[in-house]
Amino acid sequence: MVVVHELKSEEEWRKAYSVMHQLRTHLDLKTYLELVAYACRHGGYRLFALYEGEKLVSVAGLMPMTTLYYGKFIWIGDLVTDERMRSKGYGSRLLDFIHTWAAGQGYSIVALSSGLQRKEAHRFYREKMGYDPVSYVFKNELG
Repeated sequence: MVVVHELKSEEEWRKAYSVMHQLRTHLDLKTYLELVAYACRHGGYRLFALYEGEKLVSVAGLMPMTTLYYGKFIWIGDLVTDERMRSKGYGSRLLDFIHTWAAGQGYSIVALSSGLQRKEAHRFYREKMGYDPVSYVFKNELG
C-alpha cells in the first residue's frame, strides 16, 4: 500500500535522510536536520514522504511562496526517489499528491528547479508530469 505522510518531527526527518542524501549529497545528517528545522520554523517548509508499506521511497520538501512573477505558489525545493526504486511511478505519485494538496490549500501553481545535469529528471518533469521549462535559475555564492 502506498501512502504519503507529512514528516513533522526530527525523528521523522531523520528517517528521510538516507533518501534525501541521494539528492543533497553535500549535507551531513546534523546539517540536514538543522536546515530542515530552521526552514520549517522560518520559511514554512513542509516535508512529505511517500511510503510503500513501511519503506520510505520518495521525499519532497516544499514551501509556500509569493512572487510578482507567479503570485502565490508552492515551490518544491527538494524532490527525490530512492535510487533503487526509480522508474516505478513513485515520483509521479508524490507529485500528484503535492498537486492535490496545493490545490486544496488554494494554490494554482507548483514550481520547481532541477540541476542542469539531471537530464532524466527534466524528461520526467516535462513528459510525465506536464511541467514546462520557463526560466533558468542563477546563483551567486557571496564571500
